[in-house]
Amino acid sequence: MRRRHFAGWLAGALLARPMLAAAQSPVPEPQPPVAPVPQPVDLELVLLVDASASITTGALEFQLRGHAAAFRDEKVKAAIAAGPGIAVTLARFDGPRSLKVLLPWRRLASAADADAFAEAVLAAPAGQEAGSTAIGSAVLDALELFKGSGFDSPRQTIDIVSNGFSNAGLDPALARDAAETAHVTVNALVILDEYDWLEGYYRQQVIGGIGAFVRTAEGRDSFIQALIAKLIDEIV
Repeated sequence: MRRRHFAGWLAGALLARPMLAAAQSPVPEPQPPVAPVPQPVDLELVLLVDASASITTGALEFQLRGHAAAFRDEKVKAAIAAGPGIAVTLARFDGPRSLKVLLPWRRLASAADADAFAEAVLAAPAGQEAGSTAIGSAVLDALELFKGSGFDSPRQTIDIVSNGFSNAGLDPALARDAAETAHVTVNALVILDEYDWLEGYYRQQVIGGIGAFVRTAEGRDSFIQALIAKLIDEIV
């Protein structure tokens, strides 16, 4: 009987020893997820289109079709393919804090990439024109988009297309100053079909940063060519 009790005790002790050792071993702490390495590109470009109700009815759709046509242009494709590529995102805005991303960030490095982006622009869920025109708020919100782009570049640019002036939200000049502080350039393409004085307004109140410029289109007929010239100036 004693031998059987001792044998049972010994087996239990031997079985408990590795369990006790395992319980006393330090539990490894979970490792934080490794952040993805940003992709290097030559330019990060935020394309902003005006979707406010104060502009001409149908202007939002017109702007989007114009962007699609511009990215299909052979000169724009050549500019994209000549370097390490660019990163582009497309967003619409109207009133304060209304910025809505229509196409998330993507890398364009070839003619095929540009064609695919053009198709995506045409298929984007644009919605309808609505609200006031808050250019300053749009610029400030667009600055936040660079933080999660997933890309790394020496140049960051916000590009506004509109045929109106800011009538709500943050003063555009204050947003421009914030962009300059963040080393982000703000450019503009202004359609002069409503107000022929807008070029001076954008030059004084909206654009800023290294190499900032305003391009104009007298109307819808010249819009695509002006947009092509603007994109080439920004890419090269």
